[in-house]
Amino acid sequence: MTKDEIENITKICGEGWAYPHIQRVIRLAERIAGALSYRPDWFWYAGYLHDWGAFPHYRLPGIGHALRSRQIAEKDILPACGLSTEAVEVILEAIERHDYRDPHPVKHTEALLLREADALDFLGPLGIARDFAWGPNDLGQVMRRIRGRIVGIRGRFSLPAAQEIARQRIIQMENLLRQIEEASEGYL
Repeated sequence: MTKDEIENITKICGEGWAYPHIQRVIRLAERIAGALSYRPDWFWYAGYLHDWGAFPHYRLPGIGHALRSRQIAEKDILPACGLSTEAVEVILEAIERHDYRDPHPVKHTEALLLREADALDFLGPLGIARDFAWGPNDLGQVMRRIRGRIVGIRGRFSLPAAQEIARQRIIQMENLLRQIEEASEGYL
């Protein structure tokens, strides 16, 4: 399977959110990598495939999206890409362990970069916009979910550049949430 085919499937099945999210994650990984040595080509596959388990076409009830994404990549996609056994191992780890809530340590730089870049994409004004887009149409409920995400993500970054970006984005979120609360006049 070619990269173009993977990109096209992502655009078709990703409900409009996946492709832009992946582009942001890839750019964030480049920004936070610093002097770390990683294989951008392998990261590309992990970045593109890490959320396929969340797409309606692939989603399965009772299976978390990270594990489901790994299953899809391992069974249906990566065998058709001509990658080495080592590359597949690294890509699969990155996909399965990308969620910031996953307590397991990662072995490969690509997995660390994906986890931290993906988590950064939940932060800042864009992170807030994403949460509101997911709904429900209940401002108070969405605000509580956003605050819970801030608590869950804060302190989870190990890369210095990711820590700094997270710090800045959390400040932006807290300021914006405060403005929303003030504008609501107590009626969220």
